[in-house]
Amino acid sequence: MHAWEQIQITVEYIENHLAEEIKINELAKLASLSSFYYQRLFSRLVKKTVNEYIKLRRLARASEALLDKSIRILDIALSFGFKSHETFTRAFKSAYGMTPESYRNNPVILNNFNKPQLLLNYTLVDENVPLIVDEIVLEIRRESLNSDEYFVGMTVEEPINQIPGGGETGVDRLAKLWDDFHSKSPRISTVRANSDELGVAYMGTKEGYYRYFAGAQAISNDVPDGYDLWELSRGNYIVCMFEAEDFKHLVTDAIYKAQGYLFNSWLPNHKLSVLPFCAERYKTHSPETSSMEIWVKTEEL
Repeated sequence: MHAWEQIQITVEYIENHLAEEIKINELAKLASLSSFYYQRLFSRLVKKTVNEYIKLRRLARASEALLDKSIRILDIALSFGFKSHETFTRAFKSAYGMTPESYRNNPVILNNFNKPQLLLNYTLVDENVPLIVDEIVLEIRRESLNSDEYFVGMTVEEPINQIPGGGETGVDRLAKLWDDFHSKSPRISTVRANSDELGVAYMGTKEGYYRYFAGAQAISNDVPDGYDLWELSRGNYIVCMFEAEDFKHLVTDAIYKAQGYLFNSWLPNHKLSVLPFCAERYKTHSPETSSMEIWVKTEEL
């Protein structure tokens, strides 16, 4: 058995026993490793210590439960392994910058630490061959655009350490950008009817920051006042299509696993370099959407 497989066994065990006391020495036995080596290997592969990971997964699952107002917050805290309301509140506020009560009353999309699927770091599939793992379907293909495509939308600049899926917890500020864009898009004259939507992460204008564009396909490159333009220029692209069980899992879990697989495994193994942007292409940014694509442009030699 590979080392990552031993760690993945314990990741699955943790997910199924979050309400219980989880002891590191028992996890180490499950992985057939010494406690010392297990903790070192876990931290290297998951990028968090064992105890920190357990706490973050408890908070992630608890944040989902908080949306059901029929369940007392104390009961949620106890059901996910927190010893008291106070302990839960302190951990929640430290992770997300708000109390569980505030989140329940004014829910927002959170950056949670997702359960990793380590298989994605060690599996290589051919183009146009679906990879099915952890209720996610991935498929990679090549695509050529013969003409430029234009998208009109809005842009924000955020600290890189707060990029969704980067491993840090907090409020997903990009969700607000999308909400703002959707509230205004019906009044943007250049937006094409029933068009694709595009979210693009790219380099920021200052050190330690990145920029994110949220928009929809436009009929031309004319930009109305107050909006920005993104050009998906003609050329060759690698496209990673992925599907999840629903829109929520698509944009809060599947997308980060797909990006990780594409950038950390597939592209390096194919010795391909791409331009410094990552475009997320949706048919529609709605609750019914269960698939999307990541577009990256290969560097021309």
